[in-house]
Amino acid sequence: MIKALLALLSLAKFGKAGTTLGTMLLSVGVYALQHGWAYAAGLVGLIFCHEMGHFLAARQRGLDVGAPTFIPFVGAWIQLKNLPHDVETEAYVGIAGPVVGTAAALACYFAAGAYRSPFLLSLAYSGLLLNLFNLLPISPLDGGRITAILSPRIWLLGVPMLVAVFLWRPSMLLLLVALFALPQVVAAWRGDFASQRPAGYYEVPLAKRAEYACWYLGLAALLAVLCYEVHGELSQR
Repeated sequence: MIKALLALLSLAKFGKAGTTLGTMLLSVGVYALQHGWAYAAGLVGLIFCHEMGHFLAARQRGLDVGAPTFIPFVGAWIQLKNLPHDVETEAYVGIAGPVVGTAAALACYFAAGAYRSPFLLSLAYSGLLLNLFNLLPISPLDGGRITAILSPRIWLLGVPMLVAVFLWRPSMLLLLVALFALPQVVAAWRGDFASQRPAGYYEVPLAKRAEYACWYLGLAALLAVLCYEVHGELSQR
């Protein structure tokens, strides 16, 4: 085990690609202990697709961004080395992850139907659920970054949602999300969130706000319906 960890860490010398590959392999190894190698590799692959959505969107908007880094049982993230210029850019980068991640999960779903594979169906369900969870309207989750274009006060609605998810499935990950969310929620409660960003950061035309609201609500509704349907299919099998 020690030799394997040292080998993975040595990949860091190859820069961004080495760090991504090394942390991906580490995550696969850890998940495999509980779920087997095939499921672990598939799950990490779905997370990678999600993160690459963020990565490509950030690059498209001219942001300096690091390659995805994985942490077992936490997920992955990309490091924005410079902050978005405005809330619309933040929302654009935020929604790109769930959009690409949902597309990857749907690919597993359709492949499961074509090959009659319970394994791929299970993988599709995990991907759909992962992206739905990320749409909770609370920062630092993607949903918090997207709904900020409407109003950061929406983060206050994310608090009871996060509590409900914790009561349903308690985990350290949810406690970690709550810890990072606390300063953002306090700022939203006090109404001084604008002071933490450059002047004009939250100034967005109403039409653009409506556009993102439609994308957000539509994607969340789609994922909720798909999660329900796929869960039903898995229960029957």
